[in-house]
Amino acid sequence: MENLPKKVRSKKLSTRVDLTAMVSVSFLLIIFFMVTIELAKPKVMNLSLPDNGKGTTSCPEGEGENRSITIMLGENDKLIFYKGLLSSPIIPPKNLQYGENGIRRELQKINKKMLEVSAKIGRRESIIVIIKPSKKSNYKNLVNILDEMAIANIGTYAIVPEFTPEESKLLASK
Repeated sequence: MENLPKKVRSKKLSTRVDLTAMVSVSFLLIIFFMVTIELAKPKVMNLSLPDNGKGTTSCPEGEGENRSITIMLGENDKLIFYKGLLSSPIIPPKNLQYGENGIRRELQKINKKMLEVSAKIGRRESIIVIIKPSKKSNYKNLVNILDEMAIANIGTYAIVPEFTPEESKLLASK
């Protein structure tokens, strides 16, 4: 019995699991799901449609073309403004200047009137401004007109780079 080899006992190592990586992954997943939930929320925009589906030819005050203002930006600080459709404008095209006595005054005056008219029918709708910068206009003019939108409290506006042939002729002529 003396010659028998001794049994080698293995040391029991402490079993310790490092959870640092799992905690990091769980925080990343929480952030990911929070962001995706926020981005999945629907964005709602009011859409003005006629009350009846018969396709009336004239828009009531406060609807459609009566709410739309188009501002075209040209070269050398040129700014042309009209209300409605170019083929039958409510306010004919005219050259204006940037600033307090130019486009800002016109926008504030028309927006105030539109808010008064829409309040009578139980809504609070302002004008819709379509900004059309030409390829010859500069970035400063676009920034200036966006500043005018903020100052005049215009809530709905869009930048549209396309011109109709009539608008191109108008911008070139004046």
